[in-house]
Amino acid sequence: MTAMTPLPPKEIYLIAHSNAQIRLLLQRMLTKEHRELIMRESLDEVRTAVKDDVPALIIIGEKLKGGSGLDFAAELISLYPASPVMLFVQHDTPDLLKRAMRLGISDYLTRPLRADELMEAIERCLKRGRECQQWTKSESKKVTENLRRRVDELEALISLGHSITTSLNPDEVLPAIVKAAVNLTGAEEGSLLLLDESSGELYMRAAYNLEEDFVRTFRLPVKDFTISSVIKTGLPVMINEKDPYKIITAYLVHSLIYVPLVLHKKPVGALGVDNRRKNHPLHERDVKLLQALAEFAVIALENARLHATSGQEINKLQTALAGAQDGLVVLDTDGNSVFINETARSILNLSSTGETKEEVAAALRQGELKDLFEDGKNLSSRVEITSADNRIWDACLAAIPNAGKLISFHDITHLKELDRTKNDFVNTVSHDLRTPLTAIMGYIELLSRVGPLNTMQQDFIQRVLNSAQSITKLLDELLNLGKIEAGFDRRRESIQLGQLIQMSLESFKHKITEKQIQLMVSNGMENIPVIQANPVQFRQMMDNLLDNAIKYTPQQGSISIQALPEQSQVILQITDNGMGIPAADIPYIFDKFYRAGNVNSKISGTGLGLSIVRSIVECHGGRIWVDSVMGEGTTFTVVLPLQK
Repeated sequence: MTAMTPLPPKEIYLIAHSNAQIRLLLQRMLTKEHRELIMRESLDEVRTAVKDDVPALIIIGEKLKGGSGLDFAAELISLYPASPVMLFVQHDTPDLLKRAMRLGISDYLTRPLRADELMEAIERCLKRGRECQQWTKSESKKVTENLRRRVDELEALISLGHSITTSLNPDEVLPAIVKAAVNLTGAEEGSLLLLDESSGELYMRAAYNLEEDFVRTFRLPVKDFTISSVIKTGLPVMINEKDPYKIITAYLVHSLIYVPLVLHKKPVGALGVDNRRKNHPLHERDVKLLQALAEFAVIALENARLHATSGQEINKLQTALAGAQDGLVVLDTDGNSVFINETARSILNLSSTGETKEEVAAALRQGELKDLFEDGKNLSSRVEITSADNRIWDACLAAIPNAGKLISFHDITHLKELDRTKNDFVNTVSHDLRTPLTAIMGYIELLSRVGPLNTMQQDFIQRVLNSAQSITKLLDELLNLGKIEAGFDRRRESIQLGQLIQMSLESFKHKITEKQIQLMVSNGMENIPVIQANPVQFRQMMDNLLDNAIKYTPQQGSISIQALPEQSQVILQITDNGMGIPAADIPYIFDKFYRAGNVNSKISGTGLGLSIVRSIVECHGGRIWVDSVMGEGTTFTVVLPLQK
């Protein structure tokens, strides 16, 4: 059983005329096998008919129901430029025919109409339509091929860009660039040359379709005129010759392109393609492509150089940090350790280099260090810890923007020893000075009893007495500070912080009223949980902080006291709008005998009040720091733990 040959599709002829007799006449003449006639008499019917099928031929009358056939013919020509349109006219006047030709009418018909003339005109129009369709297809193919080539070029460039961003190995990226240069330009061979500054010669860094021995042994002096112009001027070179063109010994080509590789405005090499065959020229478009690929090559080379340089610098830095006397731990954004030196390993009791990230994280979150990592509690970025060998370290946590965190451990054992020695000396001297001072003050009080004193003598005696009392107060504070630091009084009681603050305010009520200070105390003091503390020391802490705020607050100034519980701690803040503390003095403001550089000498003080406050806070497991802005005021923040 033989397969049936499919019938060709029917040709559609659209006949639009308002005269029924003419439609019938055309129908009789044109009825034929494999031909479909669509007969219409109005504009609306024609518009409906051409929505579904594209006619092979359109015969339209000069006049249609609903409008001018000639005007509608122009609309059909714009919609179906490959479908010929024939105009059926009553009388072929020159003006009408001229207008029809200008609109693009393929031919015209008029009465009387003969069948042979009609078929001849139709064949002529169809032939012209087929030629138009063929030309349109040919041009579309050219445009499509051009677009396809452009798409291939863009895809190749995108692929190379992805390779450059994902690989830092020039041995992978540069050959891919040379291969893309050959494929996109249709050349036979390609090469990427780099300048050896030590010898002044070019060597082949990557190649495509060239022998491996030739690539490995290739060395070319820059004085070769073809390449030298590219290196010296930084401009591309294109050559298209009918006869073979010698660029180096035994290397003949008919066409070539070289474009420079420019790094930091200096040519460092060249990218080139060439053809050894005749009649295969290269074009300006190929130059543009090679210039884009040359930019990719420069980026790849620079990325590789920077990666190698950064790797060397990282190794140097890690070597330096590994041997540092301070302990260093670097954490990423997820809190995992990415670097830890030997000093930090010793402090954290990590003996080997093979510990897991979980083991390092567990070591960092033990003892005093865990306060640095507890969310919402790390109000201070440093703590003091004691290592297994009884050395004392200052641990500081610092954020590294967009990278993670750094923990540094600084050995302060010798400083603690010096501080302890100094305290012992001060306490000894203070104790030994109390006896002679007591005797001096006793004899001063007896002077008035042994005989009358004149006014000047009484003034001198009063000055001596005031000085002796100041020295006695200083000694008392020194001895008190020594007792607190030594931990002599460790008794703890349940105290209500709000009540203690009110008692301190009562004792300073006269000074507050005298300076007309506006006092603001936060609400809810009675809701602060009970804390375990030494009531005498806490009262002294509050008195010193309030006395300090009142002393440096100007007349009619303001003082704010806030206390609020937060999770397992209480935060106490005392703020004044006084003169402020210079930024250079803030790190030393809690040191013994230290007073800020902007304090008036007429303001009395021993420089021990804040030292006593810090010692009391630290003895109760708390933390204290100060924030100050010159001319705006100072805020002391105390964080105290809530103990069950």
